[in-house]
Amino acid sequence: MAVGVGGEILPETLERMIEACDTVFVDIQALIRVFDEIDGTVRLVDLRESGFFHLLPRIGFLKASGEEVSAMDIEEVRKLCCVVVTNGKHGCTVYWKDGEVQVGPFPTNQVDPTGAGDSFLGGFAAGLVQGLAVPDAALLGNFFGSLTVGQIGVPKFDSRLLQRVKDEVQRRKMQCNYGCHERRDDELKFVKLAGFDQFHASLAAAKVLPTSPVQEHGIRPQFTGHTRLLATSVFEETNYTVETKP
Repeated sequence: MAVGVGGEILPETLERMIEACDTVFVDIQALIRVFDEIDGTVRLVDLRESGFFHLLPRIGFLKASGEEVSAMDIEEVRKLCCVVVTNGKHGCTVYWKDGEVQVGPFPTNQVDPTGAGDSFLGGFAAGLVQGLAVPDAALLGNFFGSLTVGQIGVPKFDSRLLQRVKDEVQRRKMQCNYGCHERRDDELKFVKLAGFDQFHASLAAAKVLPTSPVQEHGIRPQFTGHTRLLATSVFEETNYTVETKP
């Protein structure tokens, strides 16, 4: 994954990443943002003039925000690689050489947009690694982006919420593997498969459910300043059942 604020990644660095990885996810801001040496202002250079354009046919996915997409000819770039454009509260659009698909958002109250793009890209990449089709993976990206903008500073994801998301992803994989086994993988990669809307609704429901016993009872945990380390992954943390009185 090639991600940066601007200027950290050189063309030769990206080329080495491409040679070492099966698929590379690239955030366009690392390629086109330039900082003025005198006053620190930021400007965008055209992707063709960035020194990275010749590498586009070798990358897997190029992510850009609605503002950053102005630095490229999307009709030209989509013929070279898959382009994912994030549009904030409107979700995102996935472009490839033969078509495009709109992926809906998750309603949220935005308090801090910082890091939303990184969270989107992380969720999107995780979905593809798990074997989801591109629209499903983009939906997972939208989900984590919506969680991030609803928090101030570094986002915190509750382990029980992550477990629910993991369960929904596994169910979606089973559904697609069962219902689409007769079609070729390249036909499935970019289309919305049957059950997409249900997957969207399931993730939305997981987002609003209570995430922990202390939250359900309105009790706030006290922190002593000592870091608690889990011996297992958050996905393997024990789940507890909480019974509430009517």
